[in-house]
Amino acid sequence: MDDKLRIGKWEFSSRLMVGTGKYPSNEVMKDALDASGAEVVTVAVRRVDLSNPQDSLLAHIDTSRYTILPNTADCYTVEEAVRTAHLAREALGTELIKLEVIGDKKTLFPDTRALLEAARILLEDGFTVLPYTNDDPVVALKLEELGCQAVMPLAAPIGSGLGIRNPYNLRIILESVSVPVIVDAGVGTASDAAIAMELGCDGVLMNTGIAGAKDPVRMARAMRLAVEAGRLAYLAGRIPKKLYATASSPIKDF
Repeated sequence: MDDKLRIGKWEFSSRLMVGTGKYPSNEVMKDALDASGAEVVTVAVRRVDLSNPQDSLLAHIDTSRYTILPNTADCYTVEEAVRTAHLAREALGTELIKLEVIGDKKTLFPDTRALLEAARILLEDGFTVLPYTNDDPVVALKLEELGCQAVMPLAAPIGSGLGIRNPYNLRIILESVSVPVIVDAGVGTASDAAIAMELGCDGVLMNTGIAGAKDPVRMARAMRLAVEAGRLAYLAGRIPKKLYATASSPIKDF
């Protein structure tokens, strides 16, 4: 069955994207990435030494196996985000960018006005922009109208592990946009990932939920299976919910 995740000119078999921060060691990170089955891994551009990739986190990522998705984490202004995206493209040779413009240090919620402006600039500069945004259907639609090739609404605050806090807004976003919807931030365990996929989301991106687990490698495998199971359940079509029972083997005339 052809069920690829398509973002711009890219296509992926795995619908799980994984971050590279917060692991106990680079070896654990490598093993977790392998267990996750992910094809896309995110790297925080402002937290690695792009001037010397062979002596940084990037040296521990097999770029022949994984597509690097640089992100503009820790950027609080349009100018910072745009400059960081250009540094990533120059150093890594990719126009893919996960765009973050943070508006509040405590919640790490996005500054949606700045996000829209930064997205407009980067799209005009030829980037494939995957914006981290809140779960606002109006903002998601505006990002698509600008030309973003996907939208990445949060499920809950970054690193919180609270899971899907507002499935209803995610459903409205799914009904409103035609580009892939990838849940980003807040996933804490496998059931959270499965719920996101069962809603019809096209993918899930996570970091802390795996890296912060007691056993990141096992959690990575659990997340892989959850994303696959949730996707299959969505495609299969669940039975409608009913208040009363319906016999699974109704009695017929003999």
